[in-house]
Amino acid sequence: MAKADYYEVLGVSRSASAQEIKSAYRKKAVQYHPDRNPDNPDAEERFKEAAEAYEVLSDEEKRRLYDRYGHDGPQQAGFSGFGDVEDIFSHFGSLFSDFGDLFGRRRRSPRRGNDIVVELELDFMEAVKGVSKTVTLQRQVPCETCNGTGAEPGSAPTTCMTCHGQGVVMHRQGIFAARMACPSCRGAGSIIKNKCHDCGGSTRQLREEQLKVNVPPGVDDGQSLRIAGKGQAGPAGGLPGDLYVALHVQPDERFAREGADIYCEVDLHLAQAALGATITIPIIGGETTFDVKPGTQPGQIEVLKGEGIPRLDGYGNGDQIIRFVVKVPTKLSRRQRELFEKLAELDEVKANSKSSWFGGARRSKGRKSSKARSKRGRG
Repeated sequence: MAKADYYEVLGVSRSASAQEIKSAYRKKAVQYHPDRNPDNPDAEERFKEAAEAYEVLSDEEKRRLYDRYGHDGPQQAGFSGFGDVEDIFSHFGSLFSDFGDLFGRRRRSPRRGNDIVVELELDFMEAVKGVSKTVTLQRQVPCETCNGTGAEPGSAPTTCMTCHGQGVVMHRQGIFAARMACPSCRGAGSIIKNKCHDCGGSTRQLREEQLKVNVPPGVDDGQSLRIAGKGQAGPAGGLPGDLYVALHVQPDERFAREGADIYCEVDLHLAQAALGATITIPIIGGETTFDVKPGTQPGQIEVLKGEGIPRLDGYGNGDQIIRFVVKVPTKLSRRQRELFEKLAELDEVKANSKSSWFGGARRSKGRKSSKARSKRGRG
């Protein structure tokens, strides 16, 4: 099923301000909040849809990419949606705090794990064509000995008697009341009396992992890939964070890049530019022949449609723009000089004459002077 337009999901115009987007999301979050709509899959789906729309439209870069490329655009900024409702509450924790305690969540959810960022170097052609790379990272994973419970095998955590498993307690002072993390269990809702000997009750262990990363064709320097769920494991069974792969693309000596278009300069001999020629030029796939038109001028541009870089939105390739550089020889052999002198004679140009621009200026000035004298004579 095609995704709905994010602006329509929140009910705002495409020129809506950040505050209008935030206000619209607040209304949708209240309307479709899971605690207001228990056991309602449709409301939960709309709650997730609104959160995804807010995540994109509230971020300047993601919104720009969405406006240009549609739903494929935000993936270039590393966003591909939310896993479930708890992922949303974890991601927007501070935002829901700003909104207030809308419905008094039944219990404090386990904290989501941190995200991880790794760097990945690509050469120019790997970025253009796409490639599979293996990255090595250190990450916290659920302890295998206790299966992430934090308790020694054969035992289990017990419900915290202070908060009765809620993870939060009410603190009252006069007419004011505030919810805060339970001081006994530190928000976990349970207490581990017999801690796991491997993880010490932390529920997690540090592991070195190798992960295969599939880089799509057309990525550019400075972009990142988001791999959901491959960040640090959350404590006490919390959702894992995400892995972000920051891409660094090495420049190419033949091509310059601007978006999906590539640029290159091609040298021509003077004779090739004047007479035309069939030459070999570099392209993304290797090389190809190109017919240079007779009379090609220095700096002239030619465009090879569709020979650029694959667009990340899947809509074809960019173009290759060729700029011709005509090379004028700085040293001539005796024979070359003779031939150029004969060419000058044919064109009635003297090698030691002044620029034709100055000659044209003198002739123009002379004609103006003659006209002026003629007018004076008639007067």
